[in-house]
Amino acid sequence: MSEHVDVVVIGAGLAGVGAACNLGRAFPQRSYTVLESRHDLGGTWSLFRYPGVRSDSDMYTLGYRFKPWISDTSLADAPAILDYVREAARENGVEPHIRYRHRVTAARWSTPDQKWTLEVDHDGDLVEITCDFLWSCAGYYDYERPYAPDFPGIEEYVGTVVHPQLWPDDLDYAGKRVVVIGSGATAVTLVPAMADTAAHVTMLQRTPTYVVSVPARDPIARRLRRWLPEKLAYRITRRKNVAVQLNAYRLSQRFPDAARRTIRRFAVRSLPEGYDVDTHFSPPYQPWDQRMCLVPDGNFFRSISDGTASVVTDTIETFTEKGIRLKSGEELEADIVVTATGLNLRAMAGVEFMVDGEAVKLPDVMAYKAMMLSGVPNFAFTIGYTNAAWTLKADLVSDFVCRLLAHMHERGLRTVVPIPDPDVEKMPFLQDFTPGYVTRSLAELPKQGSREPWKLKQSYHYDRRRIQRGAIEDGVLEFRR
Repeated sequence: MSEHVDVVVIGAGLAGVGAACNLGRAFPQRSYTVLESRHDLGGTWSLFRYPGVRSDSDMYTLGYRFKPWISDTSLADAPAILDYVREAARENGVEPHIRYRHRVTAARWSTPDQKWTLEVDHDGDLVEITCDFLWSCAGYYDYERPYAPDFPGIEEYVGTVVHPQLWPDDLDYAGKRVVVIGSGATAVTLVPAMADTAAHVTMLQRTPTYVVSVPARDPIARRLRRWLPEKLAYRITRRKNVAVQLNAYRLSQRFPDAARRTIRRFAVRSLPEGYDVDTHFSPPYQPWDQRMCLVPDGNFFRSISDGTASVVTDTIETFTEKGIRLKSGEELEADIVVTATGLNLRAMAGVEFMVDGEAVKLPDVMAYKAMMLSGVPNFAFTIGYTNAAWTLKADLVSDFVCRLLAHMHERGLRTVVPIPDPDVEKMPFLQDFTPGYVTRSLAELPKQGSREPWKLKQSYHYDRRRIQRGAIEDGVLEFRR
């Protein structure tokens, strides 16, 4: 027998819990269920256990709009973020609606029945749930299988190899020589976190990344909380940080050479005199072609300066019994190698979609306002920004979905589906964002269009106008009773 609910949310991470909070607040009489494939809520923040794991966006923009972040710690660690998400779920009555170890494997839409039928794997048993509206908040990467390149000679290495996504609880790196392969946010987080205990940590990178130091604590947030009510102080700090982020992004896009010089100047000031900044901290791409790495109070630079960590920019020729031999001929001996080599994308949590018996091929459809799919009825998804905090976009998607459901209820409408103009040209979804985990998977993602509302814009202020305040009935969404 199938169980029916009004709305199903896929995923109980930061976005999924936020979606459920907003649904419960907007429609207290409607039924909803959150299906989570893992055993706990929190998504990334309950999955990753590597040393120092923290946010790479400030918590005043990564936090929910409806729930103040009451600490003055700007880049928070995973346990603090997880506590925050759990508290939001408790305060908004979300926890009873979450079903753990429920993985959605397939979703079938029936126009005659005007509902979704979901096939759900619950500990090996097949469960069937139907719903009127389906909302995917499962993130963008594969939680089970991280990206692991096929390194030559790795079978010869006698040390320990670990990926940050699969970090073992019992890994002892005290007094050990560690090599971290990678240069992204995970690597620059791991290096200073391990350097305090390890004998030495080497970050081995093929290509440098822009690394920017930011204050670990927000001094303005601290002052505002002394003078103003908590919610008002949070709202002002959030707006201030949004403005700072977006202006930095715009200036970097408009004046990339000046941005490069500014970032380089900060690196020179943070590192020992004579350090080869141009080799290790000058990427070949422009600022924000990939996400910048933020480090609290320059801890990454400080580890290099005090000699507990170092950076090597080279390519791997082969693993050896004792470590890694580079193309330059240098060999890095290591007791532990951490492969911070990135993620594998998995669009829409790997769910197989069908509409009236026809399989939905994601590369063939376009994304409406980067949150619905052309030709797919009563469906929305949440994907965050590449140049700002994930939750800024998640909040806007929640606003839109709640407005959309209210609009349909008030007018007795049963279905909604985006219908694209055939003259709109299809384009890659994240064509201006070039990290490896994206470029490896572009062919598997939906497309964006050459003009609105199909064109993706990485701009919170722009999206506030078109998503939060734009008309629901815009001539692109087709409604049926």
